[in-house]
Amino acid sequence: MDILVVLKMVPDIVEELTLAADGRGLDRDQVRMILNESDDQALEEALLLKERHGGKVTVLALDAPELDDALFAALAKGADRAVKVAGAGDGPGTRQTGAVLGQVLEREQGLKPDLILTGVQAIDDLDGLLAPLLAHVLGLPYLGVVVRVSVDGSARKATVTKECPAGFQARFEVDLPAVLGILSAENPPRYVPVSKVRAAMKSQTIELLPAPSAGEAAVAAPKLLEMKKPEEAAQAEFLEGSLEEVSEKLCEILSGRGLM
Repeated sequence: MDILVVLKMVPDIVEELTLAADGRGLDRDQVRMILNESDDQALEEALLLKERHGGKVTVLALDAPELDDALFAALAKGADRAVKVAGAGDGPGTRQTGAVLGQVLEREQGLKPDLILTGVQAIDDLDGLLAPLLAHVLGLPYLGVVVRVSVDGSARKATVTKECPAGFQARFEVDLPAVLGILSAENPPRYVPVSKVRAAMKSQTIELLPAPSAGEAAVAAPKLLEMKKPEEAAQAEFLEGSLEEVSEKLCEILSGRGLM
């Protein structure tokens, strides 16, 4: 069982985000990049499947700041191979990322997995489009919002549990190979100590692959004109006084705005 996990670096939104001078993106020199949370869940699910069924896990990502640390951490957790795709541009959008990775997988004979896992969404891809776009490029079945995966390697099928609204779950049988968008792994992502990551840096390597040419990977996509931070609005008004006084003031405000 060969499993490929697509990883992505995203801005750490805990810290202040700074716009670039052209107003069309983030200032890459000021932003801290971290591994996308749901991609970490996808990696954990892949490692669990490897422990149950054998095989190997490969992690694949487009080159990005601080990516090497995330790839070595994946190797320290138990991934067998780490591959970085360079030359796809500075922060390509989701559609471009899907096209580039799809063409890399079609081109590279050594990357023909039985199962492709990726996070169901990212903070810069809340619609969760990467996995279905990748499945479309490769001509593979796709299922998203997945919380459990079991595999029958001999039958070339996977049984996939999908989270649905209102607390319901649905179970599907999917032919392999397939692409799955993982919402959460069956176990929390495992912790890897820094010492193991440093050991992986000394003993293992990250493979480097070139991205397809701009013409090969070109896709029609909306053009980003400008980004802006939210503008600070008026501050909230606190009503003080007794219950009767506050109630009277609230009624006056609502009446003045035509709400009662």
